[in-house]
Amino acid sequence: MKPVDREILRLAVPALGALIAEPLFLLADTAMVGHLGAPQLGGLAIASTVLQTVLGLMIFLAYATTPRVAKRMGTGDIRGAVSAGFDGMWLSVVMSALLLLAGLPLLGPVVGAFGPAPQVESAALTYLTISWWGLPFMLLVVAGTGLLRGLQDTTTPLWVAGGGFGANIVLNAILIYGLDLGIAGSAVGSVIAQAAMAVVILCIAFRAAARHGASLWPQWSGVWSSARTSGWLVVRSAALRAALILLVFEATGLGTQQLAAVQVVQTLFFAVALALDALAIAGQALIALRLGAEDVPGVQRITARLVRWGVGFGIVCALLIAAGAAWIPFAFTGDPAVRSLLTSLLLVFAVSLPLAGIVFVLDGVLLGAEDAQYLALAQVVSFAVFAVILYGAMAVWPNALTAWAAFVLGFLGARGVTLGARARGRAWIDRALARGIR
Repeated sequence: MKPVDREILRLAVPALGALIAEPLFLLADTAMVGHLGAPQLGGLAIASTVLQTVLGLMIFLAYATTPRVAKRMGTGDIRGAVSAGFDGMWLSVVMSALLLLAGLPLLGPVVGAFGPAPQVESAALTYLTISWWGLPFMLLVVAGTGLLRGLQDTTTPLWVAGGGFGANIVLNAILIYGLDLGIAGSAVGSVIAQAAMAVVILCIAFRAAARHGASLWPQWSGVWSSARTSGWLVVRSAALRAALILLVFEATGLGTQQLAAVQVVQTLFFAVALALDALAIAGQALIALRLGAEDVPGVQRITARLVRWGVGFGIVCALLIAAGAAWIPFAFTGDPAVRSLLTSLLLVFAVSLPLAGIVFVLDGVLLGAEDAQYLALAQVVSFAVFAVILYGAMAVWPNALTAWAAFVLGFLGARGVTLGARARGRAWIDRALARGIR
């Protein structure tokens, strides 16, 4: 195995473990709440949708922090790297204050907008109100993870995530059933676990600051620089969310069976995306490190290898899903009509996976180059292309297969074209070097 491959795997494998930990925890948490009754489970569905949307938009705290830290690592300025990480963590404190002040009064109207039954609304509001106080802890963990990734450490976030989510399951079991707190106990357990994770991350960050003589106080120019980059990353995430919402909206109008099939294949898409995200995280950290060292051949070499890894993994997953397309549906539904449709959706999904591999890794590469503005604009353009393809195709062939093909081939195809055009040659590298260390 080549040294560059070992570098990629050293970061990607632990990153994948950390990414998998959260959905596994959510699955266990859902199962525990589900035994309380349908209203509680419905309330959890609404509350978790709101929380996951907010956390998804706040992921920029990691994506903006990682390259700023890694670039300084590349120059040999470890003290500056740790300080840049603290700038990101201070930004998380500012964002947390805004979310608490602006968000808490809006929780009732937001839950009510879903139109739930009274019992479901009560459960959702209970869970959401308590869990909202855990957001500052989670945002600190997200920003701290960005610091550690920038320092080329994806193993520590894995242990923090695994330990935190494991403790969460134990706490929830005690609080939900042992103390009979119901869905409120699930929320309290989550907040306690999130606080513990934040404390661990802070202790690790403080030790790094002490070891390298880095300041714990914010460099407000650095915080502002992170905020500007973060604004474009929010636009990028919002455009992806809009594409997914549009997909589900169109599928909903096709009827229950077609919506069910789209929901299953979309869930499988995100499961595969976790592995591709791990490659993107490794790419982001390694590209930024090489840019900091002004190692242009290294940047080009890592980019080329990441693309090969992405395509290779996509092909392997495509073959597995295509081979199991007739059998996978039995794991998710007993409805013959949904199973038949799902088989067709899975075959289209399989065709798109090599393309998805390219898209995900190039996204990580350009994140490492802090090319946030281009990524945001490219995502908006891709959403517009997807919307045109979707509505045009649905006007002629209105079915779930059309909607799904428009997403995985249209949206991902547009992203592949825009990202591939940017990453060709070395002009993007020169632009990143010209921006320097911010």
